[in-house]
Amino acid sequence: MGSPHRLKIGLALGSGSARGWAHVGVIRALEQTGIRPDVVCGTSIGALVGAAYASGEFDRFERWLLGLRMADVLSYMDVHLSGGIIKGERLMDFFRLNFNDRPVEELNIPFGAVATALHTGTEVWLREGSTIDAVRASIALPALFTPVVREGRILVDGGLVNPVPVSLARAMGADVVIAVDLSADILGRHLHEKRELEVPAGEISEWLRKLQGNLSVLLPTLSGEEPRLPSMLDVVASSINIMQVRISRSRMAGDPPDIVVTPHLAHFGLLEFHNAKEAIEEGRHAVEAVLPNLHKLLTNVRK
Repeated sequence: MGSPHRLKIGLALGSGSARGWAHVGVIRALEQTGIRPDVVCGTSIGALVGAAYASGEFDRFERWLLGLRMADVLSYMDVHLSGGIIKGERLMDFFRLNFNDRPVEELNIPFGAVATALHTGTEVWLREGSTIDAVRASIALPALFTPVVREGRILVDGGLVNPVPVSLARAMGADVVIAVDLSADILGRHLHEKRELEVPAGEISEWLRKLQGNLSVLLPTLSGEEPRLPSMLDVVASSINIMQVRISRSRMAGDPPDIVVTPHLAHFGLLEFHNAKEAIEEGRHAVEAVLPNLHKLLTNVRK
């Protein structure tokens, strides 16, 4: 008799902007329990974290995250009012300079990213070519990042069609899929419980002053005063959250993952990338909450 088939574990990392740093904690917690995915796929911020893991650059990536300050986050934002507030080239140039951009098909772990074709609404699976270019297309959140042109198509954030890419993990051969849903607790809470964007006075650069002057309607107030209405950026972010929650619930009902990990970070702001430590810890806690079910599942399917 031949040796039994070894089940492939797939990790589907969902979209969620700054909440996405929780994916790092999820991966670390899984590793500590001896679970290493054979397939990794991601949408939006999930694609960025997933690519760092699949490429073998995860330790360096995590160190970079934990060192991020708000001033660093702002320095990556190249204001560009055609197609989105942020062009995204500064951030991608940083990754090209500091991380090895290997083709997707040559990464240590099979990887795929999800994007959306803007003109047709088609879901696009990016599984070859530049890893950084694939990530850049997947994170092109409408109104925030400018779209990406790839092979004649204009691509935007994959969260518009597949916020938690379970289907891609299955298509890539995963027998067991662990999905990370960053928006499970977001509805009804994001606008009320979100922290204001707080920037220490010493870190408010000339760039930020100019941005506040020109785009004040797009950003939350930095003065500590409560706005009478949410900022335009908050309205856009919350609207996208609502859409993605509804889509992910529908998609996962039709193609359910075997385990769902749900970090609770509804209070996180859209641009709160400088609070990586908190998000990473919440990712660890979320895995701990499902560990009994996860171990039971893996024990049963391996019998």
